Amino acid sequence: MIDRFKILLASSSPRRKEILQMVGVGVRIFPSDAEEKIYPTPEETAVRNAELKALTVKDKAKPDEIILAADTIVVFNGKVLGKPSNKQEAIEFLKKLSSNYHTVITGFALFFPNGKLVSGLEKTEVKFKRMSLKEIEWYVETGEPMDKAGAYGIQGIGAIFIERIEGDYFNVMGLPIGKIYDILTLETKLL
Repeated sequence: MIDRFKILLASSSPRRKEILQMVGVGVRIFPSDAEEKIYPTPEETAVRNAELKALTVKDKAKPDEIILAADTIVVFNGKVLGKPSNKQEAIEFLKKLSSNYHTVITGFALFFPNGKLVSGLEKTEVKFKRMSLKEIEWYVETGEPMDKAGAYGIQGIGAIFIERIEGDYFNVMGLPIGKIYDILTLETKLL
């Protein structure tokens, strides 16, 4: 059923593309150049930025394509940990996450050919193992943390530091595909 959907992904994230392809969705990439903004809450920030991304590429979609955009953020003690701006900031982020839980929030937006915009979010709790400073510095030197919210990638080397996940694994990768599938089938009445 899911292979009937044609998605224009408003993201350059290889992880989001991989998740869609993994479940058999036809996907075309057209990254949004929308400037992300900060809103009063992390939830609003993730959802509104996803909506903005989807709407900025609506003129690029083919008549049968559904636009999908997403914004993933990491929240620790009420503060958003974005993509680190340098190695030192990545080290500081990982020191905070070590031995602690944090929340991964992905806001997503689907823009349908009929002009309807449907958005939502998913939250997942993630607990890191205790990491020594030596492990943190080694991990940062791999380069993996530098382009990822919270300075880690669960689908890569960062997986070795994860102790527990409560919620959707794919949300932590950047796309809660189960929830998105439910909306796609509801909105297009395929089931």
